[in-house]
Formats: sequence, structure tokens, C-alpha cells
Amino acid sequence: MSAAVTGIDAYAVEVEVNCGYGETFIVLVGLPDAAVKESKERVSTAMSSSGYKFPMGKSTINLAPADVKKEGPSFDLPIALGMLAASEQIETDMLDHFIAVGELALTGGVRPVKGVLPIALRAKADGKIGILVPVENAAEAAVVKGLQVIPVQNLREAAQFLEGEIRIKPTKVDIEKIFEHTAENENDFSEVKGQENVKRALEIAAAGGHNCLLIGPPGTGKSMLAKRLATILPPLTLDEALETTKIHSIVGLLKPGQALVTQRPFRAPHHTASDAGLLGGNINPTPGEISLAHHGVLFLDELPEFKRSVLETMRQPLEEGIVTISRAAGTMTFPSQFMLVAAMNPTPDGKMPGESKSSPREIQNYLGRISGPLLDRIDLHIEVPPVKFRELSNVSPSETSAQIRARVIAARKLQTARFAGKKNVTCNARMGPRELKSFCELDEPTRELLKQAMTEYNLSARAYDRILKVARTIADLRGGETISADDISEAIQFRALDRQLWG
Repeated sequence: MSAAVTGIDAYAVEVEVNCGYGETFIVLVGLPDAAVKESKERVSTAMSSSGYKFPMGKSTINLAPADVKKEGPSFDLPIALGMLAASEQIETDMLDHFIAVGELALTGGVRPVKGVLPIALRAKADGKIGILVPVENAAEAAVVKGLQVIPVQNLREAAQFLEGEIRIKPTKVDIEKIFEHTAENENDFSEVKGQENVKRALEIAAAGGHNCLLIGPPGTGKSMLAKRLATILPPLTLDEALETTKIHSIVGLLKPGQALVTQRPFRAPHHTASDAGLLGGNINPTPGEISLAHHGVLFLDELPEFKRSVLETMRQPLEEGIVTISRAAGTMTFPSQFMLVAAMNPTPDGKMPGESKSSPREIQNYLGRISGPLLDRIDLHIEVPPVKFRELSNVSPSETSAQIRARVIAARKLQTARFAGKKNVTCNARMGPRELKSFCELDEPTRELLKQAMTEYNLSARAYDRILKVARTIADLRGGETISADDISEAIQFRALDRQLWG
């Protein structure tokens, strides 16, 4: 028994082996790709190197279900164990109770593979006793409770364990200890001089999970501020960590021996990224940057430099928190609940519109690379002005990330209690029309203020919803039960800048 990954989940694969008579050769069926077909050579050499005889005659290997394409070298170990069992070189009744995955070296050693966490979860769901995995993948699989994770170094060790000749201690991990020993962040908000209004905006963004756009000339600290946003986000829950780890495991981004992703991801793709690189895809769809940023931050620097087609494809994931990719090989759905943080210059030459030497047409063409529907999906539009000398030379300490994070966590706790029982709503940014009606009621003076702003700035219906969501977060940060006129005023100012530039 083995397993393979499709999307971010695994499905069971039964490796059937028959050793017959006649001329010695191997037939491998069950829609194998090139890497699986090459396993014949690795398996035969690994068996010989491990002191086993390669079966003479025709050997037929079937990977069931036969109508799903099999990829990667993870079937080497189960194929070798199947060959040994079919040729009666090992005798064991344990093969039905364990799932085996691993790539074989020519020496018989077992090398690490991708996607072990979803495979371990599948083994648990199918009622298996345990899973045989490469030593480097053992910690990752051991996150799944109630499953014996047997780390094997080579083919002979795996065979002897199944026969009961040797005992291998199952790998165990202490999840609480892993979260306790989360690496300290290299970046901290205390290193940022000045820009107090921008820090406040990023605090609001982190507290409510809002998307934000930083607009300012070069050298004002847009990238520096964005990189520090991840340091004030609340810690990952176990469910979020498992989901994030599954995606990183499939792509092969986990370090050897790493059990879980315990810090929120921060992904910053270059502006030359393609549709497939950002959303995921290729012939057999794999997660892209927006899925690798799941439960974390996706930072797009120089936003207008990205291809317009790439940016437009992000509209559905931003709204729904998932990305669906359709290819000839099938349709895959990957989770993509991320915070979008983008940065851009206000004009082609980097200066503010009143100081720029670019013509109005050049400025309009530059800003026109970002569509109105995409802008509407960004909750906060933040101006990042140049830092004054007295702020740069100020030696008094600024607020640390830990201090800001404490307020963010307090606000998120209010949201967790508010949205308890609602499956797809985890923070204010994810509220739908029903939640907006229930939790964002306004009194008459506050409603009149919002109406006036909608008319003056010619804001869309989606912008109206965004203002309410941001105002709800501002109220949560101060611990208020209802949204006040001050909360609405502060939220409106984060929509005013885009109308000054794009209006």
C-alpha cells in the first residue's frame, strides 16, 4: 500500500506485483509518468545492492487505481517491497497495515520525497497502523496523532522491520514544543523610523486580515514596512499550521526534519512572475505563490510592473479564498486565504503627481495598469510620504512588533468569538453581506457621514463594504462594541487616496 497527492490531499495507491516466468523484464502499468517508469532501474539496482535477488522472468507491476496519473519517485520503496514479497524473499502479514513511501538510491538507501504530511493524513483516515517513510520526512508525518511513523534508512531495514526481525522506534513530535521554539523574527517594527500613520494602517490591516496598498516615492520604506507586517500577525493555530504545511510539503519547501510550518508565510514573487507561477498550474497543477502565502502575506512590490493579465486572475482568489485551476489533466482547487500587501510609486518617475515631470497621459497610463475592480478589493490605500530628517535622527525607541502584535491578537480574539460557528469567516475582512448586516450597524449621524463620503469620492458598492469592514476592525482595536463616527472617518481616509490618484 502506498499513496499519492492530488491537489493538497492524498489518495490511496495499491501497488500490485506479479512475478512470472519467461524472459526477464518488467512491465509497469497504471498511468506512470517518466519518474515512475524509471523506478524499474532504481528498484532492480537497489535490491541487488541490498543483498536481495532480482526475480527472474516477467514481472508485472500495477499501480491502482489505473485511471489516475502517478507522478514522482515516491513509489520506489513500495514497488521494491512488493517485488520482495511476490518473489517470496520476505514473508510478512504487515503489508496491509502500513503505507510505504520513499525514493530509492542505487545503494538501497531511502531518500526523502514531497507530500508526506497529506499521505500520513490519508493513512490515518484509511485506518492504517502506520507509515514507512524516509528518515528526513519522519517528523513531518509524526504530526498526525494515532499513527506509527517508522523512519527507514534503507530497503533492507524496511523489509526486516515488516518481517519482525528488527524493531524501529516510531518517531514522535511534541507539537506544543514546536510552537514554543518558533524562530525569532529578524525584522522588527522598532527599526522603522517615523511613518507612524503607516504603522497604524498596517496594524489595522493585521488586526482584520485586510488587503492593503502602499503608495509612495522610492526610498520611503514601503518594502521595509511590508516585510515587518508578518511579525505583527497573530500566531498560526494548529489547523492553520497543518494546512499551510501540506502546501509547502507538496511543493518541497520543508527543510529536512521540519515537522510543521509554525510562522505565517511571507511570499514576495518578482514582477516577472507568470500566471502559472502566481496562481499555480503547469501540465499537472501544483500550488502557486498565492497558495504558498496561504494564512500569511503575499507581497507584490512594484505592482504596476506585473502583467495586467496576472493581476486580473487574482480577483477570484482575493474574493473567495480559493483558486481553481482547470487543465487537461484535471481540475484542482488550492486554498489561498492570504493578505495581499502591494507597493507602488504614484507616477512613472516615482514622484507624487504634483511634483512629477511625467505628463498627465503618462501618469494615467501608468496607473491604468491596475484595474478598478482589483483596487476595490484592496481595503486600505496608504500614502507613504518621505521620512523627515528629524524622524530619521530620532534616537528614542519606537514601538516593537511584540507590542503591536499584542493589540492585534486582542482584536482577533474578539473576532474569533464573534464569528464562532461560521465556517468560512475567520476575520473581519472575510465578512459576507449577512455578517455586515449583523455586526456593522450604524447610527443615523454615522450613516449620514458615510453617505456623504460615498457621494464625494464616488465610491463603489464594494468600497462601501470595505469601509464598513475596516471600521469594524478599528472598533475592535479600541475594544468598542459598536462602530463610531470616528471609526468610519478613519476608515474613509484609507479610501480617499485612490480617488485622488485614479479619479
